[in-house]
Amino acid sequence: MRTYRWKYRRKRYIKRPEQPGKTVGLLSRRSRTMSSTKEPVTPPLAEKQEAISDHHVIPTVVAEREGAKVMEVQNADFAVALTSGPQLNPYSAASIQLYFILLVAFMGSMSNGFDGQVMGAVNGMNQYLDYFNISGTDSGGGVGTATAIIFGIYQIGSIVGVVLAGPLTDGRFGRRGGMFTGAFIILIGAVVITTALHKSSLLAGRFVLGLGVSITATACPSYVVEMAPPQWRGRLTGLFNTFYYAGSMLCTGISIATARLSTTTSWRAPLAIQIVPAGILCLFVWLLPESPRWYVSAGRTEDAAKVLAKYHGNGDVNAPLVQLELREFEESIKLDASDKRWWDYSELVNTRNARYRTLMMIMMGFFGQWSGNGLGYFLTILFKNAGVESQERRLVLNFVNTIVSAIGASIGTSLCDTIGRRTMWFWGTFASALTLIIVTVCTALFGENGANPAGANSAIAFIFLFGFVFSFAYTPLQALVPTECLANNTRAKGMAMYSFAVSCAGLVGNYAGPIALQRIQWKYYIVYVCWDIFECAMIWLFAVETRGRTLEELNDIFESPNPVRASLKKKKIAVLEKGGQLEVLDVEDTA
Repeated sequence: MRTYRWKYRRKRYIKRPEQPGKTVGLLSRRSRTMSSTKEPVTPPLAEKQEAISDHHVIPTVVAEREGAKVMEVQNADFAVALTSGPQLNPYSAASIQLYFILLVAFMGSMSNGFDGQVMGAVNGMNQYLDYFNISGTDSGGGVGTATAIIFGIYQIGSIVGVVLAGPLTDGRFGRRGGMFTGAFIILIGAVVITTALHKSSLLAGRFVLGLGVSITATACPSYVVEMAPPQWRGRLTGLFNTFYYAGSMLCTGISIATARLSTTTSWRAPLAIQIVPAGILCLFVWLLPESPRWYVSAGRTEDAAKVLAKYHGNGDVNAPLVQLELREFEESIKLDASDKRWWDYSELVNTRNARYRTLMMIMMGFFGQWSGNGLGYFLTILFKNAGVESQERRLVLNFVNTIVSAIGASIGTSLCDTIGRRTMWFWGTFASALTLIIVTVCTALFGENGANPAGANSAIAFIFLFGFVFSFAYTPLQALVPTECLANNTRAKGMAMYSFAVSCAGLVGNYAGPIALQRIQWKYYIVYVCWDIFECAMIWLFAVETRGRTLEELNDIFESPNPVRASLKKKKIAVLEKGGQLEVLDVEDTA
């Protein structure tokens, strides 16, 4: 009896005799076809389609012929690995334990969210401005050089922290060591700024905070992306950055209540809350398992296999997915490579492949700070420019904006695996530019002295809409794009360089912002509009689609003559269900 395989030709599948010598197995990037086999593979097709629809494959049934479903996928290796064993249960005891493990790491993002919004809220309080003799009580918040220095010193601390972040995260104590060190430094900084009696103490505390956040911003996302199962990695890593708003909502909500106090408690209490997430991280980090990638780099492959088996393979160390991940870790980690020398960052730039990865990382670092979100530190001033005279109402609007942004971030995180990184990045930036244009026009026409309440409310509404669309796109992508673009052996140092790019961009924005808002007010928004248009062009020309790619496939993409085009190619995988069992019939590149 003759066997058949499905071959893709001109957007349709035709039946033709099977060629001898073709075997079924895990695909390499050179494999293009697979024959049918008599041996059943479990579980049923319906479960498999659901399993491979999460992160790395995104199947679409594009054809059906005599019971064989042909799905469009981005990663055939991963699809076959998932179809070769039992599926991971998101409600199992091990999965629930993993969620709590990652929740501890999420505290690093929450700490960053505290600083990002608490200073914006505190900067809008007259009690704080009067205590430190900072100008801006008539502007809706601190402006001018003094405010620029207070905000900018945090970024300088972050830049210094980059030097320590890579070695601490890659070193003897692994990702956990980096997370603990960063969180402990944040605790010190939070205590200093909360108890500050003079402006010099406030500046010192801000510097120390920036130092600690830079380290946790390197260690925590690296840990999350390496602990999360590949099929859930997009959403879990995106959720990490979404926890930024958990900190933001808490501190902006508290600031509304404390702003009614006439004492220094009005601004000290919100600053003190920063101690909470850093304290949780310090207390529980040593109870977490170490990253399997770090175990492999330290020569402890058996320990890595145990962690992967427990959280990625239903306890089976021989599960195809576990073996695929182990093989990729071992192939990518060179024992004599630069990741073993704390001072050597050459692997980030020594090949065309590495340079393109670094370009993607730096683009996200700068674009994530210069797309208009830098105005978030000065939202109370934006609301003042829009005609809101009451301090309490400005703080309430700041809190509402945080909630709206959190909703956008949550929706974006849930959809990032469906929409794709490149598409979300481009259209999110384009929408940010459009909303900022409308904010600028409404503020210019209706904002002065609140003469036109309807026009001022329109400006406020589009400030909220900007927060929504920016958070929808950038909040999940700021964690996903750099971690997915970086190779395993350069991830820690690469994330340190990413933090460096973020800090440099933030330093420029946070120093220039208060001065520009004092001198040219709403006209400063036009700078961000023009930059967003430039970002759209750069994303269209250079941003690759990283969703659903293994390390091996990413190497092919970044080494190809046109990485963008290569990243958008997909594959067709034909699967046949017989008696509740699954057979992989054929895999083909799309045209």
